[in-house]
Amino acid sequence: MPRQFPDGFLWGAATSAHQVEGGNTNNDWWDFEQAPGTSAGESSGDGIDHVHRYADDFALLAALGHNTHRLSLEWSRIEPAPGAYSAAAIGHYRRVLTAARDAGLTPFVTLHHFTLPRWLAAAGGWLAPDAVDRFARYCRHVTAALGDLMPFVCTINEPQMIALHGYLEGYHPPGRTDPVLWQRVGRVLLHAHHAAVRAVRDAGGGRCGTGLAVQLPLLAPARDDDACRTLHRLLQAEIVDLYLDGLHGPDRGDWLGVQYYRKQWVDPAVPGRFADPPAGVQRTQMGWAVYPDGLRQMLHHAAARTGLPLYVTENGIATGEDTERVDYLHSHLTAVAQALAEGVDVRGYLHWSAFDNFEWAEGYRPTFGLIAVDRDRGFTRIPKPSAHTFARIAATGRLDVAIDPRAQP
Repeated sequence: MPRQFPDGFLWGAATSAHQVEGGNTNNDWWDFEQAPGTSAGESSGDGIDHVHRYADDFALLAALGHNTHRLSLEWSRIEPAPGAYSAAAIGHYRRVLTAARDAGLTPFVTLHHFTLPRWLAAAGGWLAPDAVDRFARYCRHVTAALGDLMPFVCTINEPQMIALHGYLEGYHPPGRTDPVLWQRVGRVLLHAHHAAVRAVRDAGGGRCGTGLAVQLPLLAPARDDDACRTLHRLLQAEIVDLYLDGLHGPDRGDWLGVQYYRKQWVDPAVPGRFADPPAGVQRTQMGWAVYPDGLRQMLHHAAARTGLPLYVTENGIATGEDTERVDYLHSHLTAVAQALAEGVDVRGYLHWSAFDNFEWAEGYRPTFGLIAVDRDRGFTRIPKPSAHTFARIAATGRLDVAIDPRAQP
């Protein structure tokens, strides 16, 4: 069987600092986790102790066939007070990125993955009048210090989810439920991306390709009526198309990260605006509907709106049954292969996530990882069968090996 993915395709998985490192106590998420009445199910605590185990983790991922890895830098470690940069934190991340490179993993480095330094959150977070300038300053400093180790730089992870969850739905920091602020923050984050691209290019000397990672759910009206169609148009515009159509001009970046998990049905009669999936639709531990062709559709949508090269920077399933993860990998990578065959410029796939880890307000209950972590027994790493399925696909560029390990190259 011929390859369905080309030579040079990037294969890997993703993490973020706050979800895996442990001990990130100087940011808004840590405070949110500890606050009375918080919607956070538990504290991130020690994470999976990746802050100490990163070299072994990278070696394990490389042994499982990965040639790239997406990780984030913790802003609150690097700039613990306004304008005061930590040489120790920069030194730590230089060791981390060097270890990834030495393991044969091309680093995809995210500069902002949900967490804000406590001092910026106290000043108003993304609504602070100088938030964009402060973010650009941080991006410039990091790139000047580490740019030689960052061939791919993602400016912001899922800006629309920062806005949606934090300012409209209210179950992420800062816990607001204001439609006006929701829309304002979304546009601030888009401006922040453009400012970060300029900062990275200025400081990086052309070494760093920049991009934005956007979550692109496939949205649909729950019913064929005016109210559902109207809300669908609004949410499609504010959650999806604002961030695709906003990528224009010289500061838009060099590539786009597409993150896809689910189809969502829009219903103004539901308090949260999104209806439960219809009966009979497979759901994950998060309650999300599994709909593989949505990934193909959203890759086409992103390509048509932006014209940028695409990387799938997150895609995965929360499940306690790893056979479901194997099926999910096969069905969603089939969708990627179909998009490639249909002419979409997709250059890599990074699974969410590398490890079972802290999942924000949901805590440690949902398990997305290719690798389990026994947090009660020394943070032992245990690759799941899906990790070996992923390794076979990455080695061959073929999907038949996902369902038949005996398939020959």
